[in-house]
Amino acid sequence: MSGSCSIQDVFNRFYHGFEKAHNLSALQRKAAYHIMNCKTGAFGVNVSVCSGCGCISIHYNSCRDRCCPMCQELPREKWVDARREDILDAPYFHVVFTVPEELNPVIYSNQKLLYNALYHAASDTLSGLSSDKKYLGADIGYICILHTWGSAMNFHPHIHAIVLGGGLDSKSQWKDHGEDFFLPVKVISKVFRGKYLSELKQLWSDKRLAFHGTAKPYKNHDTFKELLDTCYAKEWIPYCKKPFRGAESVIKYLGKYTHRIAISNYRIKSMTDTEVTFTVKNYKNKGQWTELTLSGEEFIRRFLMHVPPKRFVRMRHYGLLASRNKSKKITLCRNLLGCKKYISRFKDLHAPAIIKLLYNKDVCKCSSCGGNIIPLLPDRYYAKPIPHMRC
Repeated sequence: MSGSCSIQDVFNRFYHGFEKAHNLSALQRKAAYHIMNCKTGAFGVNVSVCSGCGCISIHYNSCRDRCCPMCQELPREKWVDARREDILDAPYFHVVFTVPEELNPVIYSNQKLLYNALYHAASDTLSGLSSDKKYLGADIGYICILHTWGSAMNFHPHIHAIVLGGGLDSKSQWKDHGEDFFLPVKVISKVFRGKYLSELKQLWSDKRLAFHGTAKPYKNHDTFKELLDTCYAKEWIPYCKKPFRGAESVIKYLGKYTHRIAISNYRIKSMTDTEVTFTVKNYKNKGQWTELTLSGEEFIRRFLMHVPPKRFVRMRHYGLLASRNKSKKITLCRNLLGCKKYISRFKDLHAPAIIKLLYNKDVCKCSSCGGNIIPLLPDRYYAKPIPHMRC
């Protein structure tokens, strides 16, 4: 098979052979099942008939799995739209926290614990330094999003943080440094390194870490200590982008990172009986896009590495943007800055109304004559009736 294809096509061709040769977790099997059966009728259908011309329409339900490339667009649009009400007309910065690749085997063997440790270290670093009068002396707000992949779907855990470039001081007055980021990158690096490795050592001391596969050698105390010494000796390199231009650009930018998965359908260029070719970004060559070819089983192995732990929350809000704070403190910040409030467009709307706003397509109207469509059978025969259909 050649030409464009989807992740679903790749799984349908290679997954069953891959499953026989590898031990997979229940979550990985579940994600694979969802991807292969998304919008095929396995999760129910919505059958409707036009009241005008009698045209019958069949809509297959999606799986709604957060690892499925076909199920991310509408949740992403709704999530980003909801964030409009929290955005201020103030500088925002994008900070990326990464860890040395030497830690990858240990992190992969202890995903939930050490992913959480990434959030803890990043959050403590940002909140601790920003509250220091030497740098800003204010309580800031930020959103942290975990990604576990590189462009080639290699294992590369890191945190993307969207950071409000100002905050409230001890007198509840707004304070910022304009378009200059208020934290030195080298200071961020040292503090983040110290906090992450400190939590890692504590987990080791409490005997809460597991060691599987390539992480097995680190069961030995001396080998684990050597790993820590290596990581302390390395310079951890965080990344900070220039500030966004206006609140609307922040809203659009959030959508690039919130519901992203390891690879999207558009990056897959071709598939044969044994291999899959897709595009990757070569950061060693100024971010140029090139093509990479992998065996079908290796493609699936890499994809399934990034299935998150059960009920793991990937998007977390801190400081002024935390749920317990934002209703009062964001309103105070907005009043102090004198900026307008951005209203959510999709609040209290059902999926058909949102689709109409986004794509100017009315899914409750017949595509042939424009008449109203109604369920063909009583609601109990459907996974969901048309007005609340899965999209």
